Amino acid sequence: MKLPHPPEPVGHYQAVSIRRGLGFVSGQFPLVNGVLIHSGKIGSELSEKDAFEAIRLTSYNVLSQISHVTDNFKDLDGILRLEGHLACAEGFKNYMSLMDESSRIFNEYLDKKGSHSRSLFLYERLPLDSPIELCASFLLTDY
Repeated sequence: MKLPHPPEPVGHYQAVSIRRGLGFVSGQFPLVNGVLIHSGKIGSELSEKDAFEAIRLTSYNVLSQISHVTDNFKDLDGILRLEGHLACAEGFKNYMSLMDESSRIFNEYLDKKGSHSRSLFLYERLPLDSPIELCASFLLTDY
């Protein structure tokens, strides 16, 4: 799959910062051309099917940010950590499957370089009323 163009930050910060060989991707949302494609709480305002579409899009946006700063992954040693933030309705229980979908994408797209540790956090609401926000850290080669 061809990655989307890396989304612009929605505030006064960098989409990716790199220090001493470590890269940090700021929170990414299910944005296309600056427009939030899905919004609301997963399990009430957003269907589970749409939540899976949103997490796939957000995962590809994270990969796009990393690709942009690593010369199409040539300078990427590997993903270190993937962090998921989900806005879920009370009673929604399938959040682990959503994060597994994101992990699957990273592992499939980057093979061994995509292997990572992971954390997941649940919220009442996220910025922009997004259902999903993903952050990642990575390591550069030859630093």
